[in-house]
Amino acid sequence: MKPVLSFDPSDSICVLGIPLDKNSSYMKGPLLAPQSIRKSYFSSSSNLWTETGLDLGSIEQLYDLGDLDFGTKEDDFSHITISVKKILEAGNQLICLGGDHSISFPIIEAYAKFYDQLNILHLDAHPDLYDSLDGNSHSHASPFARIMEKKLAVRLVQAGIRTMNGHQREQANKFFVEVHEIKNDFDWSTTLEFDGPVYISLDMDCLDPAFAPGVSHHEPGGMTTRRVLDIIGQFKGHVIGADIVEYNPQRDINSMTSMVAAKFLKEMIARIYRDNKRDKK
Repeated sequence: MKPVLSFDPSDSICVLGIPLDKNSSYMKGPLLAPQSIRKSYFSSSSNLWTETGLDLGSIEQLYDLGDLDFGTKEDDFSHITISVKKILEAGNQLICLGGDHSISFPIIEAYAKFYDQLNILHLDAHPDLYDSLDGNSHSHASPFARIMEKKLAVRLVQAGIRTMNGHQREQANKFFVEVHEIKNDFDWSTTLEFDGPVYISLDMDCLDPAFAPGVSHHEPGGMTTRRVLDIIGQFKGHVIGADIVEYNPQRDINSMTSMVAAKFLKEMIARIYRDNKRDKK
């Protein structure tokens, strides 16, 4: 994964950091995540080979676009949407590193301009379907309410959920969200199937805190790292983009969670690379 210094890539797989956490409700910290994930991605304690046998170091068209700068921007969400749209216009595939989960809404606003039959696979402890939380309609607890009310996706499937309350259950019914609560056993890796393009939104707290202590919201009873990797690699569908959000380095222990996030990033790159090659045949 090479840094982009003086040119705009095209027809490439790109990684973009979106260090924004002002819409976090409980504690701040996810804005520090992109650099921590990059550090673990290149850690000498591991390597750049994926479980599919792909050497990421051999991919010429794989670029790190750095982090968005929010310093002088009045409208953070518009800045995200415009930036992502520019990357997609050049024919690139994109994986975004958050940041809190509020960034998924402006990212998907950009994607919806290119994919009118977009599917979303959302891995999370929380449905993030609040109409608003603490008076904030752009809370990190609300992105999928905004996405679905604007009809930016034709299908939203959620896995790992274990914090459903009455309001969010009503919202899920209102927007026809397919919620698979983790208490109900489901073979995600082989049963889940999508028609059309798929965007993966991965909140690190979909994992049990034992596997990912570096998150703001510890929700016991979550997924294993192995299960998430199997979902990323095996579900049926064409992946065209993804985000990894809600990693909080300030709560991490010995970089455990950043290493897991980096592992997910590697396998997401491999999945997008594989699906692109298959699509071009």
